[in-house]
Amino acid sequence: MADFNVNVRGVGSVNVIELNGYLDAHTAPMLESTFNKLIEENNFRVVVNFETLNYISSAGLGVFMAYVETMRDNKGDIKFSNMQDNVYNIFDLLGFPMLYEFFKDESEAVEKFNEQGLNK
Repeated sequence: MADFNVNVRGVGSVNVIELNGYLDAHTAPMLESTFNKLIEENNFRVVVNFETLNYISSAGLGVFMAYVETMRDNKGDIKFSNMQDNVYNIFDLLGFPMLYEFFKDESEAVEKFNEQGLNK
């Protein structure tokens, strides 16, 4: 199995999910578990930092589609940052930029939450 790990850290009222390695059908359940835990803890403002993610499959993309509605229904959202070109191209090909906000830097994505005044 390919290497994959998830780290979550708080930046103010925003939770940053750092992805590392390969996100595919075998590793997607780890990310699902992370989102479930955030929801259980009423944390709906999420930035996903892709800086060290090397690969994403359709199963990985599906995780974001599965949780974005719950986040938005609770006055939050999922924003993406620090994406490598090869990973961004997959998101772009499938039309994700029409559904999600993409940022070069994590700090820009976190700041966007602050500007929007979205409550936790």
